[in-house]
Amino acid sequence: MVEVIPHWLDKQAELSPHETAIEIPNQHVVTFHQLRDESRRFARKLSNKGVSEGDHVAIHSNNSLDMVLGLHALSYLGAVAILLNTRLSETELTYQLTDANVSLVLTSVEAKQFIATVNQSYQICTFEQVHLHNELAISLKKELNLDELFTIIYTSGTTGFPKGVQHTYGNHWWSAISSALNLGLDHNDKWLVALPLFHVGGLSILIKSVIYGMPVYLMEKFDVEQVDQGIKIDGVTIVSVVSVMLERLIDKLGESKYPASFRCMLLGGGPASQTLLERAKKNDIPVFQTYGMTETSSQIATLSQKYALTKIGSAGKSLFPAQLRIWKNGKIAVESEVGEIQVKGPMVSRGYYNNEIANQKTFENDWLKTGDLGYLDQEGFLYVIDRRKDLIISGGENVYPAEIEGVLAAVPGIKEVGVIGKQDDEWGQIPVAFVVRINKELSIEEILTYCRKHLAKYKIPKEIYFVPSLPRNASSKLVRYKLEGLLKK
Repeated sequence: MVEVIPHWLDKQAELSPHETAIEIPNQHVVTFHQLRDESRRFARKLSNKGVSEGDHVAIHSNNSLDMVLGLHALSYLGAVAILLNTRLSETELTYQLTDANVSLVLTSVEAKQFIATVNQSYQICTFEQVHLHNELAISLKKELNLDELFTIIYTSGTTGFPKGVQHTYGNHWWSAISSALNLGLDHNDKWLVALPLFHVGGLSILIKSVIYGMPVYLMEKFDVEQVDQGIKIDGVTIVSVVSVMLERLIDKLGESKYPASFRCMLLGGGPASQTLLERAKKNDIPVFQTYGMTETSSQIATLSQKYALTKIGSAGKSLFPAQLRIWKNGKIAVESEVGEIQVKGPMVSRGYYNNEIANQKTFENDWLKTGDLGYLDQEGFLYVIDRRKDLIISGGENVYPAEIEGVLAAVPGIKEVGVIGKQDDEWGQIPVAFVVRINKELSIEEILTYCRKHLAKYKIPKEIYFVPSLPRNASSKLVRYKLEGLLKK
């Protein structure tokens, strides 16, 4: 049986027409009625560019009202939104645009010239150009089929090739419902978005807003002064952050406190340190640690604030419609035994776009094999031991060593390379590369110049060491923990 619901923006505009949908700090406020009307107009103008049901349209944009309108407009047309990280290099963008079969790229005026340097097999249109088009008299979607594909977000792969995670309307719907069942809803809620909307963490808040009838306090990027103002003055009650953001907010807070109306600091992007959590508790900041990934449409397990210090390092328990197990040697692990974290639920992606090999490897009987290692304690609380084993989490961004190694291996004069994460007080971790040179004249600056052309800034190694050889085992596989030992010398 096909499950359909009324278009969620239409429905919320009917229920709460004059309530705030989007608040742009220090600028203006958009109601749900206005957001619906503007999104519909944008959809009819987009159709003038030939966009129709089933088309794959990429959005390359930082957080903005235009980006919000573009996303909702595509849902009215039945098109699929491919969300592009604006920090990607030309090489990375070319791969994703080609792999996703994109026909049109929506972008800002500032980014258009950069996008134009990438493969030219698609149209490029700025938001401003769309606004200037005439509206076509077409029928827009009045219902959403929960099984239909809505968004694709690329996540770095352990092989070095990113994979397009498919999200249906149902995935987004159940992610929002699951979060509400865990965090609850309050009629005064206002959720601050400083995370990029092209990441699932930011996107999920935008969807929650429409489903809950809750205002989003939309920031272009994280700014500690503006977030502090949002909480203390502008009525923000929930903020999604990664550890580096929380650190800066606590520094800014000093000896003061947030108002009692502020009820949730949702902390993702990797386990938090005990020191950080104790600092938050000292300032009476209600921290909710969470575990999730692009494949789970955002959070799938969350630690409630009351366990923040008694369950240090735990990501909590799986959300209500979700299931979680620790799998080891073909069976469920016993209490406190480390194994692979596997999850299942209606918020879990149906698979990767155009990548059957990865699907067969990652999904089995509706269970998602996350590749992360963890364990459950005697009370069923999840502890994540290793985020996908070799994953580097830098400022909340996922960075895979294999992806960086693949780029560096193409540098003339490099024989082999190994990449690991190094602990960093500001970013959590930073990527560090160990290079074996053929050409002894090859410099660090030449390597970095190459990286800047082929890698996003946050993926570029912050430190590069020249070594005579790399540690390998009998199977010639790189032994990364021995590289970590080299950092201590």
